[in-house]
Amino acid sequence: MEKQSWVLCPVCSNKTRTRIRKDTELINFPLYCPKCKAETLINIKYGKVTVIKEPDAKTQSR
Repeated sequence: MEKQSWVLCPVCSNKTRTRIRKDTELINFPLYCPKCKAETLINIKYGKVTVIKEPDAKTQSR
């Protein structure tokens, strides 16, 4: 049986509803935390979670 682990929220560090195995790979995955209600884009490769920082929207000047 392959060991599974919970994905932790990068904002509040609580468990989310997503479980992964050691060989799971996710790219641009929208992770939702039910406790802090934050949605974060993440990548997961070999059990290591990386948060994707989105650039801030800039206003266009005319």
